[in-house]
Amino acid sequence: MQKIQNIKVNYYFDEAGDTSILGHHGVNLLEKGTASKTFMVGYLECKNPKEFTKSLNALRAELAGDEYLSAIPSFHHSLEMFHANKDCAEVREKVFKLLKQQDFSFYCIVARKNESLWRKKFNLSQKQVYKYLVSKLLENRLHLYSKIDLYFSAMGSTVHQTSMQEAVNNAISVFNEKWNTENQNEIRIFIQQNSEIPLLQAADYVLWTIQRAYEKGDFRYYNFLKEKINLVHDIFDFEKYPKNYYNQKNPLEAKKIDPV
Repeated sequence: MQKIQNIKVNYYFDEAGDTSILGHHGVNLLEKGTASKTFMVGYLECKNPKEFTKSLNALRAELAGDEYLSAIPSFHHSLEMFHANKDCAEVREKVFKLLKQQDFSFYCIVARKNESLWRKKFNLSQKQVYKYLVSKLLENRLHLYSKIDLYFSAMGSTVHQTSMQEAVNNAISVFNEKWNTENQNEIRIFIQQNSEIPLLQAADYVLWTIQRAYEKGDFRYYNFLKEKINLVHDIFDFEKYPKNYYNQKNPLEAKKIDPV
């Protein structure tokens, strides 16, 4: 067990994909190819959020004065909030190059969607899936620093103060039982809109690279930021266990995760 560091660190969470499996009349959306193959939750860990935020705001101000970009229909949305899936290619390139220069690390948990498993484990509940993934992602990450602020991207009735507190409490309980210890640090939870917190937008960008790798087999963006991505836990890829934890020693590659 790692010793606690006497510093404050912020974790910024986002999700990618959807939790839908069944549609109207019980139609399996996975089989139809109309739902994502995975649902994933990840967080960006940052020890100096003020400088990171300052850099993102500076980039936004720079883009606001770009006459060439102003003619792109989607551009005004980028000035309100960076979003990897919606930003134009020109904006996306600048954001990715900025992210590569920043000091942060990223942790992600990927849940492959399977009707029988999700029905048995989560009763096909989006709320239960999300809480479970947050808890599993944090089980070994909440004791590392004396103060941790957790920022979650608001998501309807799924992500709110109570549900995320339950997820955190469960993660702490599992860790304490495993190590026969007590969590003594200060943990605070904030539920925010992505538009309000630039580092939630940065988390969206990094998570999008992992989603592209899993959903489309496109590793271009992931490989560009891979030195920032410390963990991708493909939790329901049971055939690969215990090698379903991807990190610097066991890099994420198409041949390792196919078929999704």
